[in-house]
Amino acid sequence: MKMFSNINKWYFFALVIANAAIADSVLAHGANIKHQQTPAIVIRAAFDDGTPMANAQAIVYSPDDPSNPWLKGTTDSEGKFTFVPESQVSGNWDVKVRQAGHGDIASISLEQENSASDTNPNTTENKAGIRANLEEILPLQKVLMISTTVWGFIGTALFFARYKQNVGSSEETGKS
Repeated sequence: MKMFSNINKWYFFALVIANAAIADSVLAHGANIKHQQTPAIVIRAAFDDGTPMANAQAIVYSPDDPSNPWLKGTTDSEGKFTFVPESQVSGNWDVKVRQAGHGDIASISLEQENSASDTNPNTTENKAGIRANLEEILPLQKVLMISTTVWGFIGTALFFARYKQNVGSSEETGKS
């Protein structure tokens, strides 16, 4: 008696393909960091589902010494962290926010001409985290991911089917 009939195999593969086709986004509890640039930099860190990263570790790295932390702190209950960078230091200020193994790094570019007289605060969003949003992936990439996944399932099934046939053949030759 076969463990899976042909109908069950096709049902399984149809289920896998349907599941991959309707998947909206894959969230591995990633993190997003948004920042607002005024004389001070305000960071807002949140998980992909919008939950604030409350009391998360925040580390700021200066462009002058990117290997050593310039400032360490924690976010508040809303996931916000504020710091005032040195005005004479221009370049990319990196801010790393982590909580329970999840986190992100935002790189904030500051030029020396930024001053307290700026009336238009610059707001940007960093989405380079542990996140895959299927809306940002090209259709060709989706097809490639789905086809390689299905091919992996087929290859695994064929491998074990071959192994089962070889074991069955060995048992039959041993009975003779």
